[in-house]
Amino acid sequence: MVQLVGSLRKELADSLSACRVLVVGAGGIGCELLKNLVLTGFKNIEVIDLDIIDVSNLNRQFLFQKKHVGKSKAQVAKESVLQFCPTANITAYHDSIMNPEYNVEFFRNFMLVMNALDNRAARNHVNRMCLAADIPLIESGTAGYLGQVTVIKKGLTECYECQPKPTQKTFPGCTIRNTPSEPIHCIVWAKYLFNQLFGEEDADQEVSPDTADPELSWNPADTEARATASDQDGDIKRVSTKDWARSTGYDAVKLFNKLFKDDIQYLLTMDKLWKKRKAPLPLDWLEIQKLVPCSEHEVTGTGLKDQQVLGVAGYSQLFSRSVETLRSMLADKGDGAELVWDKDDPPAMDFVTAAANLRMHIFSMNMKSRFDIKSMAGNIIPAIATTNAVIAGLIVLEALKILSGDVEQCRTIFLNKQPNPRKKLLVPCALDPPSANCYVCASKPEVTVKLNVHNTLVLALQDKILKEKFGMVAPDVQIEDGKGTILISSEEGETEANNSKFLSDFGIRHGSRLQVDDFLQDYTLLVNVIHCEDLEKDVEFEVVGDAPDKAPTPPSAQEDKNVANGNKDSAEPSTSSKAPAEQDDVLIVDSDEEEPSSSTMDVRMESGGHKRKLHDAETGEASAKRQRLDQPLAADEEDDDIIALD
Repeated sequence: MVQLVGSLRKELADSLSACRVLVVGAGGIGCELLKNLVLTGFKNIEVIDLDIIDVSNLNRQFLFQKKHVGKSKAQVAKESVLQFCPTANITAYHDSIMNPEYNVEFFRNFMLVMNALDNRAARNHVNRMCLAADIPLIESGTAGYLGQVTVIKKGLTECYECQPKPTQKTFPGCTIRNTPSEPIHCIVWAKYLFNQLFGEEDADQEVSPDTADPELSWNPADTEARATASDQDGDIKRVSTKDWARSTGYDAVKLFNKLFKDDIQYLLTMDKLWKKRKAPLPLDWLEIQKLVPCSEHEVTGTGLKDQQVLGVAGYSQLFSRSVETLRSMLADKGDGAELVWDKDDPPAMDFVTAAANLRMHIFSMNMKSRFDIKSMAGNIIPAIATTNAVIAGLIVLEALKILSGDVEQCRTIFLNKQPNPRKKLLVPCALDPPSANCYVCASKPEVTVKLNVHNTLVLALQDKILKEKFGMVAPDVQIEDGKGTILISSEEGETEANNSKFLSDFGIRHGSRLQVDDFLQDYTLLVNVIHCEDLEKDVEFEVVGDAPDKAPTPPSAQEDKNVANGNKDSAEPSTSSKAPAEQDDVLIVDSDEEEPSSSTMDVRMESGGHKRKLHDAETGEASAKRQRLDQPLAADEEDDDIIALD
């Protein structure tokens, strides 16, 4: 007779209570996951998250309450989960998983690691640490109504970096509010501003500077004080953006100076944000109006009006006209009325175009045409809280298989937006074996990089190629020249003098080989150099072969912008750089990804075999095809993994 403890076999229940697991991230997925773990019977849990709680988190991260705003997510999540199971042993870290103290030996303390984040750099890092420690990793992600869970086991399955990943398109709120580095950040901010001024106000769509930005302080007490200073109910009554705008009569000049001058000047006082970024430049209405007579000469682009790019003066005038039009529309609807943003509504589109471009100019980016902005702004969707709950449940189901010793029964499971033709909402796929061409989990990782050795600085090799592209944290580089020349050292100060020199200055030429080691990640990569003088315009390097994103397009080419403001260290990819970023801040999905079928993950018949188009759960975009399970699932797998809708 099988002895049960609750709904689990006694042997499995004992394993759960004894094993030690690590949860990386305590945001949307993380909150649901921690609750699920303790209610399932896990007793020894460690959770790490650098982020602090913002008021906008409260409508979906149910472990947090208003009194917790400004406090560590990991610490508060621990305290809240202990109310479900006071006997659990939970350790919380308000820290970055990418800090050197969380080394391979740290990861070896766990039987299982579960990711609950969407920061690409952090995901890559945890993937490598788990490979180095030979610990199973359960990876997960959500994208609106879509979700995905997969298991990564060294030597048995693909690692997180085996397959190409589309460009990451989720952005933490503090990036939108404080340190935009791409045009899409400014477009998201402008849409939020429209709702704050004329539409339904949403705490998730705040546009003012984020004083609780985790990059501003590593001291939890300082961070908490910053956050609560603007949210606590003290002697100062907080006024919403809409109420303030109403009090000014929607005065376009006052709105302009508040948004593009005063708020920017306030951001400049957060000096820590600008140590590695180009600081923003405030705009003043009166100064800009002096340029209006010359503004016609600022227009760039040819063809249709929507494809032209106006100058700063032109967009300031468009901002003023659109505010006046929207104010009149709001007044016509009566007291308490709200406008709904629609990309096909000219005044609304004018407002977003003007506001987004003015913010782009402030943060040293090239401005965009109305046509470009419309195509990008029309595809911004919020993430769905219930998707997090479903995915968190699937993570636990896969964890139970691993702890039962049935790793071969683990699956990659996709949550569809709609039932597929078989009426399945959740679709399992067999785990793929490791890719022989992966530059992370192959037995001897090797990659070929095409660049101009006479134009590429050592600093660019370190920051843009090794850190940003290949996800390293602290690389050491040795030239295989028979002398063992050290090009880059992770020890501070040892090779800084090399940073401003070109690769050719060290004898690096066509066919040179570089041995790159990241001791924190226990990761070694051999880089073959191909000298090339005819790279495309604004392309600094290309990765040759089957590595993920094999033809990288640096931001300057991808967005045709000045990227001086962006921080390109992969350890700090955004304002909340070292924090496992929330999976439910902002999601951009390309409109051409929508299939006319009943599901965005279309099940198709190809050459008699079952294949389907997959979407990366992080971005909602198409990824590589995976082979469906040919054999029917056993009854217990059906119960665990698939929901059938009548």
